[in-house]
Amino acid sequence: MRARFVVRGLVQGVNFRAATVGEARRRGLTGRVRNREDGAVEVVAEGDGPAIGELERWLRRGPPLAEVKTVERFELDGPACFRDFAVAYERLV
Repeated sequence: MRARFVVRGLVQGVNFRAATVGEARRRGLTGRVRNREDGAVEVVAEGDGPAIGELERWLRRGPPLAEVKTVERFELDGPACFRDFAVAYERLV
């Protein structure tokens, strides 16, 4: 399963990307997380459906200093394309 998330609120400058990497790796997911120019954080996660659901629940809270307002989820087609989960500095999809 593959999903893309766009997380909005106070999500940049609060350790969101690094914390997302840790949470995703704990769940055995691959993918990427990046800051967007519009202030949101974008996540692409690949792996087991229940693990992606757990990550989505975590994204709705985020790390302690974050103030998540909204999380949009988009299902992605196609095969997995990541070998690990890491911070990206380029556009994801």
